[in-house]
Amino acid sequence: MPQFGLALLGVVAVIVTLTGQPIFVVLIFASALGAVVGVISGSVPVALLGALPARMIGLLEHDLLQAVPLFVLVGALLDRLPLAELLYRCGCRLGPRGAAAPRVSAVGLSALLAPMNGSVGASVAMLSRVVAPRLRERGAGTAETTALITVASTLGVLVPPSIVLLLLGDAMMRAHTEALSMSGGNARILNTQDLLHGVLPPAALILLIVGCIAAWQARHAADSHEPAAPLTRRDIALALLTVAILVALLGGVALGLFYAVEAAATGGVLLLAGASVSGQLSAAGLKAALHDALDVTGSLFALFVAATTFTLVLRVLGTDRWVQALFAHLPGGAGAAVATALVVLLLCALVLDAFEMIFVVVPILMPPVLARVDDALWVAVLSLLALQLSVALPPLGYAVMMSSARIKPHPAMRALLRALAPYLLALAGVLALVLAQPWLVHVLDRASATAAALSPEEVERLMRAAPRGAQP
Repeated sequence: MPQFGLALLGVVAVIVTLTGQPIFVVLIFASALGAVVGVISGSVPVALLGALPARMIGLLEHDLLQAVPLFVLVGALLDRLPLAELLYRCGCRLGPRGAAAPRVSAVGLSALLAPMNGSVGASVAMLSRVVAPRLRERGAGTAETTALITVASTLGVLVPPSIVLLLLGDAMMRAHTEALSMSGGNARILNTQDLLHGVLPPAALILLIVGCIAAWQARHAADSHEPAAPLTRRDIALALLTVAILVALLGGVALGLFYAVEAAATGGVLLLAGASVSGQLSAAGLKAALHDALDVTGSLFALFVAATTFTLVLRVLGTDRWVQALFAHLPGGAGAAVATALVVLLLCALVLDAFEMIFVVVPILMPPVLARVDDALWVAVLSLLALQLSVALPPLGYAVMMSSARIKPHPAMRALLRALAPYLLALAGVLALVLAQPWLVHVLDRASATAAALSPEEVERLMRAAPRGAQP
């Protein structure tokens, strides 16, 4: 029966591709099919399926899930407020004159707002509305505009506190716990904060390279845009205040000063308060934003419930143990196991988006990989980089499809591939670099360890200064 569970995953991929049905509906259907076949064949005791309600309640009580609707609401508000447009205008004015300024500003805007948007889809919607028309006015072709928006929308995957990063961190923590149980190890369990620190050096490198590529592609573009209206002091002050708040929120989450749910709540409250005071959000606009937030949140939670059910069925069928045995006998050591896992993630991206892979594939794939690899943080960062690359892969990458659907006229696939090629090579290059140099994900860990190191004299002074009876 373990192979039957793997076949169920193939059935899910085929049905989603051919019918276009929502993935959570297909997962529930596949779960029911697997449970019925398992019970009839006698390989699955009915009592095991009774663990589903308790498993579901335990997972839905997770504090991290509180941040999901808040980030989705922030993304919906940013899509309706002129705040992103103001920041983009300021970026274009502060940058160098010429066709490169709006493209580099688009990259910076996405790096700043995409993490607060919460999803790639919300980032694509924001960039398509704010950036795409101005890029076309400044000489960018449809294919170049679509390629830039596609890649810029994926930057939020890497920059804290993105939903993809947080959910992957939680999934990897569970996978690492299971891997240590399988291998009998006693290492410290990976947590989301570790992943936030580990991904920042590769994210900074990708941001720099993407900005350089955007400027390089603009070298032959004719800047035919008329001079824009001057920015007022009020506009500049509002833009500076917004940037300061966003940097404080993003930096606070990355440094562990407060939780992601606190950043999401703070961002949502500030956006609502600012929009109410300035009158930029009408009652109809607020109603539409709340409707969109509930719609997206409902879809994510439905996917979460369906994926939890599906993975439980795969476990009772023994598919996880079969995958574990497969990786245990895989030749080539830890490096081969990690490379194989990355290939599986990229192949799954042909039919699944990032959330679906986190909920469905990671719980089954990653425990046997982490059981063979000592550096769980390295594997987690590589997985996140693979997820970012996967949503930008044409023709079925989620970011590619969303960008192509929103930008009119639709670019030809050959031209889009040509415009995307430098970006995809850069993303793949950073992925290969981190694969070859695991120390890159531990740069901030080493810096914090060095900063926290105390001399013996300092330790002795602190011990003497401690109150009597205090624990050292």
